[in-house]
Amino acid sequence: MSASKMSRNKLRVASDVGGTFTDVVCYETDADTGELRAIRTEKAHTTPPYFEDGVLTALTQAGVDAGSVDEFFAHGTTVVINAITERRGAKTALITTRGFRDILEIARGDRPDFFNIRYHKPPAFVPRHLRLEISERIDHLGGVLVPLELGELPALVSRLKEEGVEAVAVCLLNAYANPVHEQTLMAALERIWPEVAVVASHQVTRMWREYERTNTAALSAYVQPITQRYLDGLQSKLRQRGLGGRLYIMKSNGGIDTLEAARATPITIIESGPASGVLAAAALGRLIGERNVIALDIGGTTAKCSLVDDGRVQVVNTYHIDRSRLSSGYPLLVPVVDIVEIGNGGGSIAWLDAQGKLHVGPRSAGAVPGPVAYGKGGTEPTTTDANLLTGRISQASFCGGEIDADMAGVRAAFAQLGARLGLSAQEAARGVIRIANNNMVNALRLVSINRGYDPRDFALFAFGGGGALHAVTLARELNIPKVVIPPHSAVFSAWGMLMSDLRRDWVLTQPTPLTAERMAAVNRNILDLERLATEAFASSGYEAVQLRFERMADMRYEGQEHTVSVPLPVGSLDEAACKAILDSFHAQYERQYTYRLDSPIELVSYHLAAFAPIHQPRPPTLAPGGGREDEALKGRRQVDFDEEGLMQAHVYDRARLGAGAQVVGPAIIEESASSAVVPPGLGAHIDDYGNLHIEISPGGGQASSNRERAP
Repeated sequence: MSASKMSRNKLRVASDVGGTFTDVVCYETDADTGELRAIRTEKAHTTPPYFEDGVLTALTQAGVDAGSVDEFFAHGTTVVINAITERRGAKTALITTRGFRDILEIARGDRPDFFNIRYHKPPAFVPRHLRLEISERIDHLGGVLVPLELGELPALVSRLKEEGVEAVAVCLLNAYANPVHEQTLMAALERIWPEVAVVASHQVTRMWREYERTNTAALSAYVQPITQRYLDGLQSKLRQRGLGGRLYIMKSNGGIDTLEAARATPITIIESGPASGVLAAAALGRLIGERNVIALDIGGTTAKCSLVDDGRVQVVNTYHIDRSRLSSGYPLLVPVVDIVEIGNGGGSIAWLDAQGKLHVGPRSAGAVPGPVAYGKGGTEPTTTDANLLTGRISQASFCGGEIDADMAGVRAAFAQLGARLGLSAQEAARGVIRIANNNMVNALRLVSINRGYDPRDFALFAFGGGGALHAVTLARELNIPKVVIPPHSAVFSAWGMLMSDLRRDWVLTQPTPLTAERMAAVNRNILDLERLATEAFASSGYEAVQLRFERMADMRYEGQEHTVSVPLPVGSLDEAACKAILDSFHAQYERQYTYRLDSPIELVSYHLAAFAPIHQPRPPTLAPGGGREDEALKGRRQVDFDEEGLMQAHVYDRARLGAGAQVVGPAIIEESASSAVVPPGLGAHIDDYGNLHIEISPGGGQASSNRERAP
């Protein structure tokens, strides 16, 4: 496309940095009408530790001139989660209330590895000698019991300077109820020691639970310097290339935000990439009439899944890092799209344990050296290699034809693995795919069945480079009636950023009995949060009339410890609204735990999500019959369909399948960076927007919860 034509249009660009690939999606719209003119996509290898270089490479490969991006540029990054998991953050100190320096060490008394009497809690990110105390005390209602002694601060700062500290977390007791001491201490720190990064807990969360709040503040400070350097470097390099539009950052809550907001509280972008994929699935589902969706994103390093109930993306206020069956991990009190993530992707390595049992993941070959097929020195077989050997991925057009697949290396790797298992290379590859599928099925159960949802009432939206390869097998296992593979599925998460509004969340813990008599107090708290949101967006240039609010509350039966999230009605909350909220809580609780109680109900925390809408061009429709099946047929090849065995499958070029096109399995439908597997006996069709629908059960579509089922 010529530069002159591009100058007459507007560009919206999104980039998503993953563990293996960096994706770019570009929307080109008419400057006058806003009509979508063209979509361009590109994948480039991720370039750790200089992730911004991969973004620039992907832009160049996509033919996108940053100087033409005059609308906005949205960016999702793994820099925060990588800094934490790889322990590459700043040297961090903690200043807390006198007597509470060991809160990070004490943590919680849970022991996931229950029968391990030698279980050790995860080590704190801030060592004890860098956890300092200051005299002050606020009670649980926000009243000042002991004034803040700022005279103690200079000595603390001198000690931290001697230790070479780069970031300071401030977390004072009960600051969620009244942050005045934290605000005063933070201002004094910035005045005395302007070079250091400072994060106070009230900036990130106003929820209670002292250990979780302290850990959240500590980790936010831990990643702040490295995140600020990364974001500033990305902005600088884009500006050098002439970027004219505003740079936005994808957040973990399913919305985008300004660069300035992300720099201030970087912990809020810990799961920015995966969150955008779920948001994209919800937006696409609403567009095509599939409001109940299970989103599955299979990338090069991990597989992520989340559930969308009646078009609503589910957001939780507590997120855990490094949690497993052997470790309780590290809790964070930040709004995050409710995602289950496992270490199974295209680059997941197949390996044998000491007993000779075959495993797949969580260790990944990553971008370097990558799967054996890359020919870059990898010798351990991966899921991608298994899909190549079984014919599900084309050897001729591997990675869009950019890489000549090293099939000799792949066959040798599986021959070696198979010899250790007493299997042929083909059988070993089939076993790797089966185990990877089993791992993913377990993750899908966690977001559906384990939370009281019936998978038969949902459609499976599969995306990422590996989503279309595994989706049908997973749907069959869970009796999901339909699989939907969106166009450009390999870069679908980046597309989700283009469909995002600005979003910020405010959470406030203030336990209140939920009765008609207390609704006035509930109203006041909600209006206070809405006022804070309005003021915050006003500072970013957004007027109150542009904002949209979603109200939620974390509620529980009195005497219980944990809560369930319940939507709150719009408008003033009166006695009728109170009854509706109570009924909603009972229903939510019963679905999740299978019973309800007659006990009084308590509203524990308020959660307000505030949105500033951004124009989102509607995806284009395909011309009916724009490409027939016979014209899209590329040829035939032998494919291993697991239980159905080896078969000759028709291979189609997805780009040439027009709206209404029908495909009957056994078939492989290929696009530039992914392949969809249609097993024998199943049918697939293309809808008006270019989505591929694979029907698993007769009449599979938007399943109804009232549909008759066999006993």
